[in-house]
Amino acid sequence: MDLDKLTPEEYRARYEALQAAARALAARPPAVPAVPMIDEAAVVRRESVPAGAYIYWRVKRGDALRVVNVSGTPGAAVFLWNADDVSERFNAGDTVKLQWTTRLSVGRLLFSDMGRVLASITADSKAGHDAILGANGPGQALRNGRENLRLAAAKFGMTKRDVGPCLSLFSSVSTDAAGRFHYNGAPAAGAMVELRAEMNLLVALSNTPHVLSPVQEATGALELCLYHAAAADFAREFSAEARRGFENTDEVFA
Repeated sequence: MDLDKLTPEEYRARYEALQAAARALAARPPAVPAVPMIDEAAVVRRESVPAGAYIYWRVKRGDALRVVNVSGTPGAAVFLWNADDVSERFNAGDTVKLQWTTRLSVGRLLFSDMGRVLASITADSKAGHDAILGANGPGQALRNGRENLRLAAAKFGMTKRDVGPCLSLFSSVSTDAAGRFHYNGAPAAGAMVELRAEMNLLVALSNTPHVLSPVQEATGALELCLYHAAAADFAREFSAEARRGFENTDEVFA
């Protein structure tokens, strides 16, 4: 289909059809696969990230990063770059827009600004993850997500210009009828999420609270496990948008 040749009426009809399909998927999501057990032989690295601290890791395509919020700390900020070309990085707006949803859980993807898939969510305890509001900033806490992500970027030779709006893990947010955002509380202790790398990645993760959390100091450690994972077939077939995203990504590695 050549989108440039569509009439305004045809383009509008296509948009509405895609929107209807996305709403139908949201109303009847496919059964989620069981959380995979981690084979110790497949583990690449384990690390505990103290409250207020951050990590900066290289993650190979096909490896998965499991993050466990052992004490229910109110959020964690994460940002991703394509390790082979850091001008390509996580795009929070496209991640929400391309998938027609702000509810990011198993089967959903983290898109780059090139329409490719940086990572897929392969396991999740449904604590809620926010791609809209970004990390907390200076003045809100002694250690904050915005500065931590910039420090992590610097470790990779980048500057603050290379850090865009992040994904806030373990951050359940909702809106009211007036469009105001509300933080729905810290997650339960033991909440977890897993991201499988669909490209070679640079990953920055900051153990700092969500910007709306009434508690602006992290309250405990995050436990990270990086391991060689199985292919994310569930995510590849989750939606029409997912299939197109993976097609764009696979071209890079063909």
